[in-house]
Amino acid sequence: MAEGGLTSHRRDPIKSSVGNVAAHRRRQNAVEVGKERRESLVRAKRLCRVSSSCDDSDVCIENDMIIDEEQSILEAQTSSAVEELKSAVSFQGKGAMQKLVGALREMRRLLSKSEFPPVEAAIKAGAIPLLVQCLSFGSPDEQLLEAAWCLTNIAAGKPEETKALLPALPLLIAHLGEKSSSPVAEQCAWALGNVAGEGEELRSVLLCQGALPPLARMMLPNKGSTVRTAAWALSNLIKGPDHKAATELIRVDGVVDAILRHLRKADEELATEVAWVVVYLSALSNVATSMLVKSDAIQLLVQRLASSNSLQLLIPVLRSLGNVIAGDSHTIVAVLLPGCEITDNVIEVLVKCLKSEHRVLKKEAAWVLSNIAAGSVEHKQLIYSSEAAPILLRLLSTAPFDIRKEVAYVLGNLCVAPTEGDGKPNLISEHLVSPCW
Repeated sequence: MAEGGLTSHRRDPIKSSVGNVAAHRRRQNAVEVGKERRESLVRAKRLCRVSSSCDDSDVCIENDMIIDEEQSILEAQTSSAVEELKSAVSFQGKGAMQKLVGALREMRRLLSKSEFPPVEAAIKAGAIPLLVQCLSFGSPDEQLLEAAWCLTNIAAGKPEETKALLPALPLLIAHLGEKSSSPVAEQCAWALGNVAGEGEELRSVLLCQGALPPLARMMLPNKGSTVRTAAWALSNLIKGPDHKAATELIRVDGVVDAILRHLRKADEELATEVAWVVVYLSALSNVATSMLVKSDAIQLLVQRLASSNSLQLLIPVLRSLGNVIAGDSHTIVAVLLPGCEITDNVIEVLVKCLKSEHRVLKKEAAWVLSNIAAGSVEHKQLIYSSEAAPILLRLLSTAPFDIRKEVAYVLGNLCVAPTEGDGKPNLISEHLVSPCW
């Protein structure tokens, strides 16, 4: 079931404009995509497994995983590690810092070791208060990084385990600031992204505690890893169903420029995370949609669709484009002007997606086309006279049911003329007869 409890509301196949019904569907699709993303593309909550570097004292986790280790043994080791951490936190003698960092590293290693980390054992043994204590300002970066890493993997646990991090949230947010080193800030952002990925309740807590502005500022530089993590955390934080967070994000100085820059220049991995931010911005906030339409975002989305073959990138890019086109009638007219190069390019990339072997791209492309087809007669003609029309007819008889349903919306909208108010729709008779394609 989609988060937020919104009911499914399909667009009316004979609507003459992309108005309220399409906008509602756009918001609903944005909510549903959170579940799709968790299950099909990227986990909403991510374990942090491997450090950026390894030394003699810290063997890389990938080489240290014991896949078949009994969970009970792992839990016992974790409980012992918490006791060692408790001892290290209170130790004041020579080498206290090395002892504390070593205890944190062992805790992190155990929490990173299996697909199902011993989070419950760590919490029951009292790890959270100790880790919060280790996040205190003035602590060495190595200590902060290890503590934040432990909290990241605890936050990737079950819902009740994630909620156990509530005492740590203020410090995790505080370490996103400019006074923190980039690795520490990024690890804290990762932990907060896991918390936000748990659901609306914890997203509200994070927003109330001020997590959004510092995460937004982390998107502004060109540092790939940091920006990628911040973008992922932000997409979890704003994904609805409330529009306020998305509107707040788009109004942060420099965010629009950063989104455009990353969509234009970034590698596909970073562009994917940024595109997911655009998905939720364009789905939930009319203010954000308007600002994106006035920028170069549409052209950049189309360029990414045309040039990439990465399914993980194409899905959020296509969804973002569809969300913008599913805006009000003024938006679609501003985006798609018959005879303009950008309009022709949009149709071309949608045809590319219709031809894809991936059913999700076919379905998304048909959804976008259904919104275009609900526009003016000129917009309907764009589709009717393009390569999309014969492909849609073929899909109507050969594709799986979910795709055929989307295709039926496109074809239905193509054959209905726009009307004023609640007047009876008129059929476009020439569109009911297939030309010789």
